[in-house]
Order: sequence, then C-alpha cells, then structure tokens
Amino acid sequence: MKYTEQDLVRIAKREHNLKRPYLVADPLQGKHIPVSPSAALGLFTALADTFRREYPGERLLLVGFAETATAIGAQAAIVLGTAYIQTTRETVPDAEYLFFSEEHSHATEQKLVKTDLDRIMPQTDRIIFIEDEITTGKTILNIVSVLRRTYPKGPAFSAASILNGMPEENLLACREQGIRLHYLVKTDHSAYPDRAALFSGTGNYHGCMTGDAGPFPVLMVRGRMDARRLTNASAYEKACQALWDAVRQRIGTVSGRRLLVVGTEEFMYPALLVGKRLEEAGNTVLCHSTTRSPIAASPEADYPFHDRYELKSLYDRERKTFLYDIGFFDRVFIVTDAPEGETEGINSLVNALGSRNDSITLIRWC
Repeated sequence: MKYTEQDLVRIAKREHNLKRPYLVADPLQGKHIPVSPSAALGLFTALADTFRREYPGERLLLVGFAETATAIGAQAAIVLGTAYIQTTRETVPDAEYLFFSEEHSHATEQKLVKTDLDRIMPQTDRIIFIEDEITTGKTILNIVSVLRRTYPKGPAFSAASILNGMPEENLLACREQGIRLHYLVKTDHSAYPDRAALFSGTGNYHGCMTGDAGPFPVLMVRGRMDARRLTNASAYEKACQALWDAVRQRIGTVSGRRLLVVGTEEFMYPALLVGKRLEEAGNTVLCHSTTRSPIAASPEADYPFHDRYELKSLYDRERKTFLYDIGFFDRVFIVTDAPEGETEGINSLVNALGSRNDSITLIRWC
C-alpha cells in the first residue's frame, strides 16, 4: 500500500514543551489515536518492506525506540526474522545501560541494555534503528556516537521511520556519518508549529481518577518475553501468540462485538497482536495505549484529541501518563506487563476507562 502524508499525519499541540510546540500524531500507529490493529501492523510491515531486501547476507539487529516505536520495531524485526531490542526509560533488573538523549522529547533520557549488546555485537553487521518519525536525526546521531565509542569495531548503521522530516543539511549529516535512511513518507515540518497554534487547547481534561476501581476480571498469564532485553523476533512473536492462546482459552469465544484493547506505555506490540486476533475472530477492534506525552486537548473538529485522561503510571506511581479519546465499547481489554504488585496505576486506568465502559478485563503478562 502507498501511504501519503494525509494518511499518516495529524498535528497536535504539545503541552509545556518549548523545544517543539507541536506533535505529529499518526492515526494508523495505534499509540495515541485508536485504530484497527490490522491497519497498524500493516503499516509497520510496509516500513519493513522498504529495507528488507537492502542488506542481503548481513546479520541485522533492529532497535525500536521507546515509547512510540516499540511495536513498529517488533513487527519489523518479525518480518525480517532478526534479533530485536527496544530502548527503554524503565528500570531493567540486573542490567548495565548505555545512555543517550532524545532532545526534543519531554522525557529525554533513553537507554539500551549494554549487558545484551555486549553479547550480540560480535554477531552483528548492521544495526537498524526503528522510529515512528525522524525530524532532525539528532537522536540517531546521539546513539550512533555512543555506540561507536563503546564498540569501536562495531557494525554499520541504518535508520528506518514511518515519517522523515529531516531538512537537507541533517540528511547530509547522516550521509557523512555513513547512516543509511529508509522511510515511507517524506514530510516538511516548517508549517507544523503554525498549524498547531491554530487550535485553542480548550478541550476536555479529566483529572486522575484515583481510588479503588471496584471488582474487575484479572487474567494472569505467565511466559512474558521482555523486548527491553535482547530477543529473537521469531521467538518473541511465538511468545505473544502464546499470550493470545492463553487469553482466548480464558475468555472463550468473543465475536460480533465492538472491542477496545489498550496497551501501556512502552508495552504496545502484545496488545496489538491480541487486538488483531480478536479482529480475526469477527469483532470490530480498536487499539491504542497509554503514553507519557502530555498533549493538549482541543474541541475543533479537525483536531485529533478532544478528551485527555490523566493517569498514574503503571510503572512509576510518581509519573503522570495519559490516554486520549476513550470511546464506548462492548468490552475493553487492558494488556500490560506492569509489575504484579502494582495497583494505583491500574485503578486510575480502569476508572478512566470505566467512565464510559462497563466491561473491563485486565490481562497481566508476567
């Protein structure tokens, strides 16, 4: 499928971000905007198709960027059958890290598990970074610089993104560093700040709904594979399929219903796969996930976010996260890898979803 900027770009206002006052929201990505999981995974596969035949014989490691590109990277790695790891902002037990910055983000610190990179680097010819959007390329240059210092005899580098908005001088900087670029749609960001400024930002803001969420079904499924650690993408896909098999056994046949599947922060791909399987069973399914991004809500019809729900993070009770434009569904499934003892974040998410939905099931992959 041929994608266009009109298909993949919605402009929103960032809140309290002087570095970049706008946010590019992709309506097919399954992160901020609810979308059919098949449409999201089809988009990610199309990105993988831009480079899947470019590196014959090379041993590849794909790196998906947290939080928005973790599912894109996972699907691309599955398509190519490569090794995969995602960046993270969370704490990974028993790990040593490499740190780098994502300068335009509200949460700038990123890290990779060095413990695992040390193991895979001798068997890696090329690292391909996977992003939803590359605007300046500074994040890619930052991580390449860190990796070259750490592994002087290391691999070649490429980057693949759904959108590429890099100006010519930034494209040249990547070429000079030997970084190959792949993308689906080339964008021009010069008008985006003015477009974002047209929106009032006076939408509906729902405060954090704390307190007991009341009884709701909880499905505990063992066998989690954590993509924050080095994984074989084919094994990761099988583990996610096993998650779905366990869920299907527990919930029985569900068909002909309108369903929502919600992922949590960096944990996106398993929710999309569960959503796709529910879609294949004859349901109408939408997927999106909670996010750290504080995006303004605004009432204009052509603005992508009208309602913002503030949440407590499922991974850090001191951190705010958000979910946008909750709809009405027959059933809602939350799919998360949050720590088993976590309750405050779960309660705030269930309370937010419960403001419009009666049937909510929590799926903990642990």
